[in-house]
Amino acid sequence: MSKLVTVLGGDGIGPEVTDAAVRVCKAVTTSDQIKWESADFGGNTFLEQGSAFPERTQSLCAESSAVLLGAVGLGPLPPGAKSPELGLLELRGALGTYANIRPVKPFPSLYDLSPIRPELLENVDILFVRELTGGLYFGEKTRTADKATDMCVYTRSEVERIVVRAGEFCRQRSGRLTSVDKVNVLATSRLWREVTTQVVAEQFADLEVEHLLVDAMAMYLLRRPADFDVIVTSNMFGDILTDEASMLCGSLGMLPSASLGDGNGIYEPIHGSAPDIAGQGIANPCGTFLSAAMMMRMSLDLPEAADAIEQAVEATIDAKFLTPDLGGKHTTEDMTKEVMRRLG
Repeated sequence: MSKLVTVLGGDGIGPEVTDAAVRVCKAVTTSDQIKWESADFGGNTFLEQGSAFPERTQSLCAESSAVLLGAVGLGPLPPGAKSPELGLLELRGALGTYANIRPVKPFPSLYDLSPIRPELLENVDILFVRELTGGLYFGEKTRTADKATDMCVYTRSEVERIVVRAGEFCRQRSGRLTSVDKVNVLATSRLWREVTTQVVAEQFADLEVEHLLVDAMAMYLLRRPADFDVIVTSNMFGDILTDEASMLCGSLGMLPSASLGDGNGIYEPIHGSAPDIAGQGIANPCGTFLSAAMMMRMSLDLPEAADAIEQAVEATIDAKFLTPDLGGKHTTEDMTKEVMRRLG
């Protein structure tokens, strides 16, 4: 029986890159393996329907084995309009995807595009495990004309489950785990470090573990990125650090992600909707291609399809077949056709 994948194109360049990714996926799978359904989601959907995450989309996502997402976000919004990013939080909350997985592994052929010296990029292979459904983004918010608050809340169970997920990934890799917090200032970070220390002692005593403050981590990512393997951290810290880490790869357009829980997952590139280039056909689809490969491996049990997509993307990049964000002149369509050609 085929597995259902819901495609949420979203806003800006989102529909362009998800359409391209579906074509690439169809080139390495059959209709017996995957059934594809598209659904409305994001800022334009809110403006048209009054909800960024309407009921039909909610139902489809809940029934799916995986969700492939483009990006959400518009330019300046009308007064009183709901931010489309809140729809993204609703999606994550509805599917219980508490763990955001973001691999950072620069392509050697793109070393020269990074602001970091090439010798520092050698052997960089980092896996960020970001807590995704707690912290500041989900806390109670208040606003008056002169005051605003965002409450940061974490519970013991929320920290435990994300550290366990990170530890499981770590055991499949080099066994080095780094936990990032702000223990010298934040009460939530003191809980984070206490729980992390306990979980590691009880379940992952075989791992090599270090704790770093987030400001130090921001510096070390640029000074010695090859020293890190699995990095686990809270929602906002992970959001910021992974955008910083994208510069190791030369472009936001290259990084994929998976958001996982106990059921179906959400797969999306880490870049935004880029409304300034929407409709121009120049968006880099590689982050979405690689996100789709993660989806094949993690949610659809199609590891060979995942390998094929990743190898085709790498071969295309190595051939210097690049979109404008990488210094090339090729379009989204050019890149899609070239990757598909290399799929064989």
